[in-house]
Amino acid sequence: MSAEIIDGKAFAAKLRARVGEHAANFEQATGRKAGLAVVLVGEDPASEVYVRSKGKATVAVGMESFEYRLPADTPQDELVSLVRKLNADRSVDGILVQLPLPNHLDEKAVIAEIDPDKDVDGITPANAGRLVLGMDALVSCTPLGCTMILKDMLGDLSGMDAVVVGRSILFGKPMAQLLLAENCTVTMAHSRTRNLPEVLRRADIVVAAVGVPHLIKGDWLKPGAIVLDGGINRLAPEAGEEKGRIVGDVAYDEALDHVRAITPVPGGVGATTIAVLLRNAIVAAYRNEGLDLPEDAL
Repeated sequence: MSAEIIDGKAFAAKLRARVGEHAANFEQATGRKAGLAVVLVGEDPASEVYVRSKGKATVAVGMESFEYRLPADTPQDELVSLVRKLNADRSVDGILVQLPLPNHLDEKAVIAEIDPDKDVDGITPANAGRLVLGMDALVSCTPLGCTMILKDMLGDLSGMDAVVVGRSILFGKPMAQLLLAENCTVTMAHSRTRNLPEVLRRADIVVAAVGVPHLIKGDWLKPGAIVLDGGINRLAPEAGEEKGRIVGDVAYDEALDHVRAITPVPGGVGATTIAVLLRNAIVAAYRNEGLDLPEDAL
């Protein structure tokens, strides 16, 4: 079996194009651009690159980008005050506080201050609860992107056996809820699951997000399975390398001989994240203005 390689970059490009169309329609209807605000505290290099990419992508689809860069020693009350200000700002439709925050800040308390209707990262307690209850919610970007890829490939997911490996708040837990909402039979596994190979061998869909390089071996996977690898792990540099390779949680080369389709790392699941963030921002904009956005539009 030679697996299909799922091109996350191509999927993201199509999604950004659709977001751009809805952003233009939004501006025509309201007389303003949809707005996305990103807050960065400190100077973490990876976070700075990510925030810069988000800003460029936001502008590229015709939305307004607001960036707030605060020093690493910003006190809790000052950050909370900014979040509350953005909650009240009608020109801001989506708010994202870049994580992780410096150690002296209480992440949970800051996240809880974000207006759930502007929570484009889908991590407030309100949106997490809405997801579990089957209500309209803004959902964490990477698992939502995985669900969109699966539906784009397979259509109806009803009755499929899915295993999510990983239980993080940003990925594993919302991923399981999204698959349940699509009528899959879902097992949540993790690095301490007993007999993980046996659990995986029955899965039609495997979503890996555990953060252990090459944890999942090729022969652990059911022939014909769809595998979405959300792991991003940097290996130690080999001879002649300045930096080690980035790999996923699945032993990719081994899996190619077993599965129907798989996402590469990089270029797979991770490539969709910013596009889905923009999707969440335009959905929030339409909802906040009381405008109808067709259910299947995005």
